[in-house]
Amino acid sequence: MKKALVCGAGGFIGGHLVNRLKQEGYWVRGVDVKENEYGNNASDEFILGDLRDPAFTISVVKDVDEVYQLAADMGGAGYIFTGNHDADVMHNSAMCNLNVLEAMRVNNVKKVFYSSSACIYPEHNQLDPDNPNCEEVSAYPAAPDSEYGWEKLFSERLYFSYARNYGFEVKVARFHNIFGPQGTWKGGKEKSPAALCRKAAEAEDGTSIEVWGDGVQTRSFLYIDECLDGVRKLMQSEFAGPVNIGSEEMISINDFAKMAIEISGKKLSIHNIPGPTGVRGRRSDNKLIFEKLGWAPSMPLKQGMEKTFQWINQQVAKELVAK
Repeated sequence: MKKALVCGAGGFIGGHLVNRLKQEGYWVRGVDVKENEYGNNASDEFILGDLRDPAFTISVVKDVDEVYQLAADMGGAGYIFTGNHDADVMHNSAMCNLNVLEAMRVNNVKKVFYSSSACIYPEHNQLDPDNPNCEEVSAYPAAPDSEYGWEKLFSERLYFSYARNYGFEVKVARFHNIFGPQGTWKGGKEKSPAALCRKAAEAEDGTSIEVWGDGVQTRSFLYIDECLDGVRKLMQSEFAGPVNIGSEEMISINDFAKMAIEISGKKLSIHNIPGPTGVRGRRSDNKLIFEKLGWAPSMPLKQGMEKTFQWINQQVAKELVAK
């Protein structure tokens, strides 16, 4: 039986990944500084602890065939783009990556997946909401739009350095706005799919929901199950990456809000307010992943949003009952 370690198993993608690996017959150890909020964690062994601590990391990154490193200090635009958390984001995430790789070297674990981000792409290629360029080769000359993106780009290079110098088998994917149920949906670290679902679920019929910026900014979003399909394809391949894992279905944030409103079944208007928005346009470019792995997502955005809204609507209802 193959053994895997999922770092960040208390998080949204990590929790779903643990379950996916279990379904595929793996023995799984999960590690995080927090329990999975929604009990979305079927790991054989779950260890609470801090990957910023080198001694702790050496104690858990061992006796496994594969490491999946998703642990990071991150959140949505309200967390990443205000600048208020830059030092924490860079320090905490870099420490996790430095310690995981060094623990792998010490304990002779050789295969690792690292989740990078679309935030590594240069801001100047994402100024046109209708025509962003997120092709993998466009990452250099580097000019990410946030310190979160800079740390991710540094860590990509760190992983490939360990591959060259210590013979690791490294796989790197750049995630593009992964969403779905059983993830953060309130509190300031949630991303736009969850935020818009929550706002539509909480709003009284006939009122409005707030959208940051003019809403013309565009993004593409990938449902969690399809993200995991891409990750597993990459891990089973000979290709190292870095490669985009995302959807090419692009939508403006205003239209995305309208989609959430339509799914809610309410009559709501959109109220655009000042707020952090990130780049003007971003969409996954999937030519490389299709060429190398034969993979492309198939679920329409609306279908994923319907599943996500249903789950968030239940959370909102539970909170109302609890009050």
